[in-house]
Amino acid sequence: MAVRPRNDRQGAPGDDPGGRGAAGGGCPSAGPRTPGPRRPDVDDEREDRQDRMRAVDVIAEEVRDAEPREIPERLCEVAVELLPVVGASVALHSDGMPVRVSASSEQAAFLAEIQATLGDGPCLHAARTGAPVLACDLTSGEDAGRWPVFAQQATAAGVRAVYALPLGNDSVCVGTLDLYRDTPGELTARELRTALLVAGVMTVALMALPRGEENGSRGADSWLSGLAADQDEVYQAVGMIMAQLGVGSEEALARLRAHAFARNRTALDVAREVVAHRTRFERD
Repeated sequence: MAVRPRNDRQGAPGDDPGGRGAAGGGCPSAGPRTPGPRRPDVDDEREDRQDRMRAVDVIAEEVRDAEPREIPERLCEVAVELLPVVGASVALHSDGMPVRVSASSEQAAFLAEIQATLGDGPCLHAARTGAPVLACDLTSGEDAGRWPVFAQQATAAGVRAVYALPLGNDSVCVGTLDLYRDTPGELTARELRTALLVAGVMTVALMALPRGEENGSRGADSWLSGLAADQDEVYQAVGMIMAQLGVGSEEALARLRAHAFARNRTALDVAREVVAHRTRFERD
C-alpha cells in the first residue's frame, strides 16, 4: 500500500455552486427556489481541502529553514500538533530491525525502542505488511491480545493507542511513522488523511536526507551512515552470538532481544556490549 497521500481526489469538486456540471443538466426549476440542505459529499470535500491546506501550511512553517537532518524530528512535532496524539516517532526498517530516526519526546523514543527490542508491535507489523496498523485500544480487547508484552509496556508508559503508518510506496516500505495516544480511540477519516499526508512528506524527507558528499558533508559520515552503523552493530553482535551459541541468525537476534528486555536495556545497547566483548552469551 502506498503511504504517500494521493494528490488526486475521487470525483471533482463542484466548482459550480448551482450544480451545472451534474449529470442531467442540474435540478429542474418549478417556481421559487428555496435553499436546501448542503450535500454531505460537497461539505466533506470542502473540509478535506481545508484540512489539507491547514496541514500543508503547518508543515511548511515548521520545516522552514531546517537542515535536512532536522526535518524528521520537526515532522514528528507537526504530527503531534495536527493530530490527537501525544507523541510521534519515525524509524527506518531493514530486515525486521527498526532503527529510530527521530521522536517528538522521550516517551515516544521509549516506545520506539521497546518495539525494536521486542521485535514486535504495531510499527513492525506495519513495516512487514506495508499497510497502516491502527491499534486503537492497548488496554483491552484484540489490540492488547495481539501484542501483549508491548501493550503492557505501552500502557505502563502512559500510551493507550498506537497508529503505525508505513513510509514508502507500493513496492517498498522504508520505515514507519508511529503515533502515540494517551487515551483509547480511533482516528477519524479526516484525521487519518492528515496523518497520511504527514507520512507522505516524511517519506520524501527521508529520501532526501544527505548521503556521501551531499550538503557539505564531504569527508564526513552522513547522518544516514550513522544510522546504518547502529544497525551494523546489531548485525555484528548477532553474528558473534551465532558463533558463541551455535544457532541461526533468527535465534541469535531473539536471544539478543530477550537479553536486552530482561535487563531493561535496548537491543542496540546490548549489541554494543557484545561487540565490545563486555557481554558474552553462553550455551544453556
